[in-house]
Amino acid sequence: MNRVATIPLQTTMASAISRAQGDLAVTQQRIATGKKALDYSDLGTQAPRILSARSMIARADAHAAVGKQVTTTLSIYDASMGTIDSAVGSLRQTMLQAIGTGQTTGLQAVIDSAFHQFRNSLNTTERGVALFGGAQTQDIPFKVDQLANLVGTTASTVFGNDQVKASAEVSEGLKVQYGVLASEAGNDLYLAFRALAEAGPIGTTPTAAQSAKLNEAMGYMDSGLAQLRTVNADNGRKLAEVETLATRSDERSLLWQDIVSRNEDADLAQVAIDLTRQKMVLEASYSVFAQLSKLSLLSYL
Repeated sequence: MNRVATIPLQTTMASAISRAQGDLAVTQQRIATGKKALDYSDLGTQAPRILSARSMIARADAHAAVGKQVTTTLSIYDASMGTIDSAVGSLRQTMLQAIGTGQTTGLQAVIDSAFHQFRNSLNTTERGVALFGGAQTQDIPFKVDQLANLVGTTASTVFGNDQVKASAEVSEGLKVQYGVLASEAGNDLYLAFRALAEAGPIGTTPTAAQSAKLNEAMGYMDSGLAQLRTVNADNGRKLAEVETLATRSDERSLLWQDIVSRNEDADLAQVAIDLTRQKMVLEASYSVFAQLSKLSLLSYL
């Protein structure tokens, strides 16, 4: 009978080839995925640690995303209040010159321009949401659209915001309340513009009544700018705080990702060495099996 004595050897070699093929397939999978294991069960005792780390990554990434969104919103607040500060500061300088010289040529145009910037800045929106409106995000925070319409108004009829401010969790267990209300930032400046509206159209030379209103407006303007700058300074402090917390969340995420990488990711250099070695083992197994397949007892009888 041919090859009777070689059958056990062939069976052993077939098993060895199967194991070598399996090892090679696993190594090729590691090269394709860059991972040590195909699923968490293959990681053994490291699996709970990796799952916990992935949970922490998700939380840190969420906090970082929230922090960046809040940072954007606070930056818009800062830009809006900066526009008001610049416009009103320029108007104040022009009014001081007019009061000092008694000549108000062109002053009305500067007043109208400053009011326009004041109103538009308080009605700033982000993705369709009124930023200075508090919880009244769909209403206009500053309702009056023309300077002359301020005559006879009160703060309650002019400002459409409520007193609710937004809050966001920007770090583990830490919520930051943020936001600026139109009445909070612009109440005294509104009173200044109302006084200017009550003065009526100002020509080349102001009347005595208009001069009195200009002086009244100057008083409100000074307190209004102080009020606005105080609010903006607090906004800037929160902006710096949230930026710092968002950066720390990014850093925590990178730390946890490194932990996951060390436990999950394959060492590609070692995998390449393993691949070369396993290919050699498999080729050797094929060679031995081929040689065994050619053996026969008849050749020795």
